[in-house]
Amino acid sequence: MAYQAEYIWIDGTEPTAKIRSKTKIIHKDAPATVADLPIWGFDGSSTNQATGDKSDCVLKPVFMCPDPIRGGDNVLVMCEVFLVNDTPHPTNTRAALREVADKYAAQEPMFGIEQEYTFFKGGRPYGFPETGFPAPQGGYYCGVGADEIFGRDVVEAHTEACLEAGLEISGINAEVMVGQWEYQIGPLGPLDASDQIWVSRWLLYRIAEEFDVMVTLDAKPVKGDWNGAGAHTNFSTKAMREDGGWDKIIAGCEALGKKADLHIANYGHDIESRLTGAHETQRYDQFSYGVSDRGASIRIPWQCEIDRKGYLEDRRPNANCDPYVVTRLMVDTICGELA
Repeated sequence: MAYQAEYIWIDGTEPTAKIRSKTKIIHKDAPATVADLPIWGFDGSSTNQATGDKSDCVLKPVFMCPDPIRGGDNVLVMCEVFLVNDTPHPTNTRAALREVADKYAAQEPMFGIEQEYTFFKGGRPYGFPETGFPAPQGGYYCGVGADEIFGRDVVEAHTEACLEAGLEISGINAEVMVGQWEYQIGPLGPLDASDQIWVSRWLLYRIAEEFDVMVTLDAKPVKGDWNGAGAHTNFSTKAMREDGGWDKIIAGCEALGKKADLHIANYGHDIESRLTGAHETQRYDQFSYGVSDRGASIRIPWQCEIDRKGYLEDRRPNANCDPYVVTRLMVDTICGELA
């Protein structure tokens, strides 16, 4: 027996890392767990992770799911990148998250990440005319109809693929700008949420190939009076979710405010273009939180105020953020304050 394992990893491209993958043919029975998968090497000099004279890097499988594209016993494999001396590569942001997640595991941090993205076709956002601009944004959000919605066939195929892969996709919707969409992953712990965002991004890129459509996670794909693309990150701890959790939610917001600059610096490239104070954002150089306030840095859903427990939504991360970095910072900042 043999199966195909698609090894996926994050490269060293700056300012925004890219997803890479390659296929390993394994002449064994299908793996029962990710621990059954072997390590594998790659040429780091071609991924901005090594020099040509010391080019070998190592892929260590950490997350596995069924491959919904190839089907059968084939699998998708998320990997961490290591050096040949068995230490995490400097670009391996998951390794740092592992340490923080373990440190604060008792607080049971949970995440739901809202991944926005934009389709491009023919060198322009999908749905934009060849010259000029479409109607102003607004009607496209959760819209229906061929005059407002573009790319639904890709979205439906991606959603089905995520479900077949066993990913915790919890919703999809058309977004405010034409050609822009969103899906949500979670609620999950920090490592699982981040792994699944990366795998779901890989699936999105891969499936869009079949439709000759390009996907971008750029924070501000179209300049001017158009929404940017974010990865709003919903967060809670066990104490926040339990009765009396309201005070913990407020404490979490206050903790994020104390380290606002650190978070902004690590929430994705070109964040200044997106967080302008317009288009449902707070400015990147200001911090605020409020109930139902989509113009705040942190939004607390109205139901949480009524229930006096729940979660908070950090609206600052870019669509192109590294979820391993975002979840690590949020856990470290909030759980460190609540410890």
